[in-house]
Amino acid sequence: MALLAMTGVRKAFGNHVVLSSVDLTIDAGQCVVLIGASGSGKSTLLRCANLLEVVDDGVITFDGRDITDPRVDGDEVRSRMGLVFQAYNLFPHLSVLGNVTLALRKVHGVPDAEARTRGLEMLDRVGLAEKASARPDDLSGGQQQRVAIARALVANPRLMLLDEVTSALDPELVGEVLDLLGELKADGVTMLLNTHEMGFAREVADQVCFLHDGRIHESGTPEQVLGNPTQERTRAFLSRIRA
Repeated sequence: MALLAMTGVRKAFGNHVVLSSVDLTIDAGQCVVLIGASGSGKSTLLRCANLLEVVDDGVITFDGRDITDPRVDGDEVRSRMGLVFQAYNLFPHLSVLGNVTLALRKVHGVPDAEARTRGLEMLDRVGLAEKASARPDDLSGGQQQRVAIARALVANPRLMLLDEVTSALDPELVGEVLDLLGELKADGVTMLLNTHEMGFAREVADQVCFLHDGRIHESGTPEQVLGNPTQERTRAFLSRIRA
């Protein structure tokens, strides 16, 4: 059974249809990468998966449960997913450790001592244990993004959703975040992310999906979609990216 499955998902804002009849499945341990031009619907797809946006039609199942059922508690669903945005969204008045452990303590009810232990272990995992007492403003952009990923990971989510997590970074900082995502993939973390980093998609993704005008026009292995695409729109997009 797929960990996450979207069937016929549609989402519009007014008369503007952003997602149209999207079908997507992700198995546990997979890394699925969404590619496509800005405005193709990639970020909205992630927000629908996380129930930050309510779909207009279609069904999303997570862990075998229909989470588009209006009776579902969205907060409970989101507590089992980790979501990382391109803007780090760290609280500047909290320490790095305070940011990482906030949801553990306030949302999941983890005692302070346990939260601190888990937070320090997670910071060590992302290579930032020595920055636990620092403030976010004292960190580089790459370090802040790694803190944001640690914050999402610390609650042991079933699924990580990552929305253009390198797009706000200086080019020299992109590599350290992509290296971390590669390590998470090797550890078996299930990820759905969108990115313009084609090299990363080629190396790490199990499945690449090309979105255009709110539809998945082509999907398959990185070798198929990035190396030998069958759709003209996919070829045109890749040509622009490579240029």
